[in-house]
Amino acid sequence: MKNFKLTDDQIASYNSNGYLIVQDFLSQPEVQKLYSIATGDDTLQKHAFDLNDQSGKKTKLTLWYTPGNDAYGLLTKSDRMVASVGRLLDGDSPICHFHSKLMQKEPRVGGAWEWHQDYGYWYKNEFLLPDQMMSVMVAITEANKANGCLQVIKGSHKLGRIEHGFAGEQVGASQHYVDLALKTMELVYVEVNAGDALFFHSNLLHRSEANLSEKPRWSLISVYNRSGNVPYNEPSKSSTVALDPVPDEALMEWKTEGILDSANFLEKDKDEALK
Repeated sequence: MKNFKLTDDQIASYNSNGYLIVQDFLSQPEVQKLYSIATGDDTLQKHAFDLNDQSGKKTKLTLWYTPGNDAYGLLTKSDRMVASVGRLLDGDSPICHFHSKLMQKEPRVGGAWEWHQDYGYWYKNEFLLPDQMMSVMVAITEANKANGCLQVIKGSHKLGRIEHGFAGEQVGASQHYVDLALKTMELVYVEVNAGDALFFHSNLLHRSEANLSEKPRWSLISVYNRSGNVPYNEPSKSSTVALDPVPDEALMEWKTEGILDSANFLEKDKDEALK
């Protein structure tokens, strides 16, 4: 979506609900390019690892901190992405990239994600300002109820941080407070087409079911932070390095290389802060 700019109504919707869906954020040729790379890039697959849910089903992900000039890095640094995040985040210091992850929910085996807030993880990294952090999920394949699409609790970002503990190999929010939230707040299934984007607040409660369908569910989730929101317990310095945006057309028009090992991948046995 070249020259994309959020409207005032979209910004108001994000602030009220804690999330915003933007349809056709990517063109179909852009989606096809990302999917081709996701399924064919040996480096992405080499650095992928599994996380077990409470039932033992596995979700595969690949996480990296430094966006390069590969297709995924160019999307992460694109004008449409950085400018949109800048209009939604509190504060005025530069926009930075904390990390990105490729989520790979394979047919019939892709595991669930328990109810959680992303800030439930990042609080451990000693980021102090949740309103200056957010995630953007770009659907690389269609996501629906059948293949385990994201579920969110509308407006739950206003609850503040909820206590989190381990659920399987994941960190989940206190179920008691999730149940209380669901008494008065709406549960929304985020069913999206490939190319749609979901912008969501770091304190928004969300989860997803296992993928029991015959179709994969793949998505790219990029996390952004204001440079002034300095973490005091985070080895990676990416979250305070200002991004230098690239034109939206770079994704399709620039000569891109495959993602490199210099992207600074997370290895599962080195860090438990996976969100």
